Amino acid sequence: MPAEAQDKVVHVYNWSDYVEPRMLEAFTRETGIKVVYDTYDTNEILETKLLAGKSGYDVVVPSGPFLQRMIRAGVFQKLDRAKLPNLKQAWPEIASRLAAYDPGNQYAVNYMWGTTGIGVNVAKVKERLGDVPLDSWDLILKPENAAKLKDCGIHVLDAPEDILPGVLKAIGRDADSKAEADLRAAADALMAIRGNVQKFHSSEYIAALANGDICLAIGYSGDILQAKRRAEEAKNGVSIAYHIPREGALMWFDSFAIPAEAEHPNEAYAFIDFMLRPEVAAANSNKVAFANGVLASKDFIRPDVAADPGIYPGPDVMARLFTNTAYDDRTQRIVTRLWTRVRTGR
Repeated sequence: MPAEAQDKVVHVYNWSDYVEPRMLEAFTRETGIKVVYDTYDTNEILETKLLAGKSGYDVVVPSGPFLQRMIRAGVFQKLDRAKLPNLKQAWPEIASRLAAYDPGNQYAVNYMWGTTGIGVNVAKVKERLGDVPLDSWDLILKPENAAKLKDCGIHVLDAPEDILPGVLKAIGRDADSKAEADLRAAADALMAIRGNVQKFHSSEYIAALANGDICLAIGYSGDILQAKRRAEEAKNGVSIAYHIPREGALMWFDSFAIPAEAEHPNEAYAFIDFMLRPEVAAANSNKVAFANGVLASKDFIRPDVAADPGIYPGPDVMARLFTNTAYDDRTQRIVTRLWTRVRTGR
């Protein structure tokens, strides 16, 4: 079928600032498949497009609980493992943790993983708080600390599924609790410091930290480490550090999945398999400062990335990391209502 032969294209929908562009070019050079690459900033945007149908995408990269919910909704096709020979490169521990959302790893293969934690402008925070531990939720959840940091700027991820579990853990509740009383307690803890938070946003904190415009962000490990690298490259005197909270931190997974209605499934398989090559996975990790789901890629990752405990935590810290499962519809409505209150401060 000549029309099909000309139609060598794969439509990819991924998070912003989340790939080494040279790898997309290398894929096209090698396979002749053109990559049409679009980006989003929240799982909700992705979910809305996929649930509406006819999204036009062949490869998408949902996070754990959203992956779980969309598998239940029948949005994705089961993976044909025979078309993914590089699946043998998948990191067993990461695949087993991802199975909390995708039992049997039938629908998804991990792209990147990391933690949700604390990014600080070290000098500005120490100037205002003295010698307090920087690896504790107390840094922001104690109202007296947040009040002292208000003037230099606090940003928090606009992602309740990534923030509430950590706050639950910090206040001594079950991080994966679906109980309304627990979720309300977490929201109340955030409301207590809400007046000191400049912005809830899922990507602006990267540039804001790097430029020295804010002094604290609760965000994704790799984003904060990207900010650290940008500040170092700019030689602007801003020193950024990322800390996994000592109380424990949420481990998140962004994974490749193929929508059930993908128009170019063979090209989607070719793209995912290419991304699972150790050298390619390493190039992406080197660019974005996140750990990837290919264990053998560590041989090709820059020493400063591979040795960074904020990216590749040691066994003790790994033991303190937890995952959260998807909210059912009723709990989702409660979370949406609570999060709207937190975001607006009303």
